[in-house]
Amino acid sequence: MTAATATLAETVTRSFDRKRRIAFVIPAVIVAYLVYAAISFDIAGLVQRARFDNAAILLSDFWQHKTHVTRDNRSNAVEVAIEGEGKGTYPTGMLPDWVTIAGGVTTIDLGDGHIVTYDDAGARYVVPGYGTIDIREEGGRPVLTAPKPIPDWISVGQNRIGVTTDAGRLSYSRSKVETFKYEPGWELWFFTLDSPFYGKGFAELVGLAVSSDRIEPARSNIGYMVSEFWTNRMWRHGDVAWAIFETILMAFLGTMMAAIVALPMSFLAARNFMPLGVFRSAIRRVFDFIRGVDGLIWTIILSRAFGPGPMTGAIAIAITDAGSFGKTFSEALENIDEKQVEGIRSTGANATLRARFGVLPQVMPVILAQVLYYLESNTRSATVIGAIVGGGIGLLLTQAILTQKDWEEVAYYMVLIVLMVMLMDSLSGWLRRKLIKGE
Repeated sequence: MTAATATLAETVTRSFDRKRRIAFVIPAVIVAYLVYAAISFDIAGLVQRARFDNAAILLSDFWQHKTHVTRDNRSNAVEVAIEGEGKGTYPTGMLPDWVTIAGGVTTIDLGDGHIVTYDDAGARYVVPGYGTIDIREEGGRPVLTAPKPIPDWISVGQNRIGVTTDAGRLSYSRSKVETFKYEPGWELWFFTLDSPFYGKGFAELVGLAVSSDRIEPARSNIGYMVSEFWTNRMWRHGDVAWAIFETILMAFLGTMMAAIVALPMSFLAARNFMPLGVFRSAIRRVFDFIRGVDGLIWTIILSRAFGPGPMTGAIAIAITDAGSFGKTFSEALENIDEKQVEGIRSTGANATLRARFGVLPQVMPVILAQVLYYLESNTRSATVIGAIVGGGIGLLLTQAILTQKDWEEVAYYMVLIVLMVMLMDSLSGWLRRKLIKGE
């Protein structure tokens, strides 16, 4: 073996050894980092603190509603209200078919043999397979009598006793006793309890819509139905529709303002249009700065400067996107075909005409694609921005979350946001095909 061959073999061997070490070192470093992250972020403690039962209740509230049957222990007045709201309170003389009030005794049938009774002495809950849970007030505090041992779905405190079963929940305190019954669906979504159309089936509503006998002489029945639905006090469909419109308008105005501002400035940042390097670099640094600051930060700053409102959100979107558009537009300008511009120049056209007929036709597909993509993306961003500036569907969503009560409304707004994004995606794709591809 010659010296050259030996040297080559040694070099190849060292190269393989180095690659083998790297193949082991890189995964080892990644694993070590993951272990460090798990310890630093206390993942084990996070799992221990997790309350999956609360999460299950929250998710169930997305697709079902609860009716509160409440008795004031001081006045003995009984109130039945959907979601415990005044707007969903059953009027006098109207009760759900599973609640009966007779002789000062309130009987609540939760289904499957689960019966709750309110009487002068206190409350009772008959649970099939377990027995009767009796709660009486002694010395100003609720006292529990139930079969032993007491299961974990019964919580006993000094001033409150709670019972949670698959059929519903019972809460007894010194001031009131309350039963919650969960039922699927978004109750009162069409008509509230005080509406003359509440509780009527589809066939009955169709009959009323085509009937010549008017419920209100001043308007038709179908117009009355639409009005009752649109002004629904529980779901506020009219307000929600306006909030969706505000969100889309916020995204549209912000995106268009950013494109209008960024397009002329992008010529100043393009190397082939601005020969002064210092000026060109300054414009690019401006673009870097305004797009380097997140849109939420601009939103907070502008809301302090101009106050809340959808227009503030639109300006925040415009500032952030102007930096992104300026960068992408200037890069598109730097990659144009100069021969087309020279052809326009040979006709004696001035700089404006050269830009109009030699430059813009080349970069317009890129500009339109970017504007349409950001318009679609800003529709989602406007939801979050609206929560800060107090406008659009984002504000309604935040209010519903903060109440921690009507989670079905949260689900309603989330569904509308997803549908809005899907609509904007379809519209953006259609415009892209029409304007860019010419289909």
